[in-house]
Amino acid sequence: MRYLTFALAKGRLAKKSLEILEQIGIYCEQMKDPDTRKLIFVNEELKLKFFLSKASDVPTYVEYGCADIGIVGKDTILEEGRNLYEVADFGIGRCRMCVAGPKSAKELLNHGQLIRVATKYPHIAKDYFYNTKHQTVEIIKLNGSVELAPIVGLSEVIVDIVETGSTLRENGLDVLEEICPLSARMVVNQVSMKMEQERITDIISKLRKAGLIQSGS
Repeated sequence: MRYLTFALAKGRLAKKSLEILEQIGIYCEQMKDPDTRKLIFVNEELKLKFFLSKASDVPTYVEYGCADIGIVGKDTILEEGRNLYEVADFGIGRCRMCVAGPKSAKELLNHGQLIRVATKYPHIAKDYFYNTKHQTVEIIKLNGSVELAPIVGLSEVIVDIVETGSTLRENGLDVLEEICPLSARMVVNQVSMKMEQERITDIISKLRKAGLIQSGS
């Protein structure tokens, strides 16, 4: 039997994902060693491998078959746009992708004016404005605190992840439009879904029966 490989997004998401998987008997003790420098972790008994990667790389590893299964945020899946199957919603890390800005920017959104949009998620922003709103915009890619952009006049609005909205409010900004809900999702390599269908669907079925996931979108 070949190994089934999981790619997990580093940090809190990987920890929570493993806690969920452990509830259906999928575990990897090697990953619990805080001092380990290993890159790949193996459970020989279950014929499973695990590795941690930067969240934005998880869809790439899955698309190219280096991992059969990945667990990563919906925002990353949308932004990376890789060819893979999204099979389940883990329901952790719930938040929203939104358009935000000062209240005065609402009029610009309503009348389809040419505006500047600052964001860490240029693909999501472009898809929303061009294909959903049919509004021409200038996308400005930023890597830091995007809330700063409308305050200093770099953009009229931003597209960003919103959890509680407190950072927006503290800076005089509001959620103006909601693009989509976000949470951690399970994604599967398209070839793996055919070659390892029984094992993968068994994992999904056990998670669903335990009430740990919802269907993917």
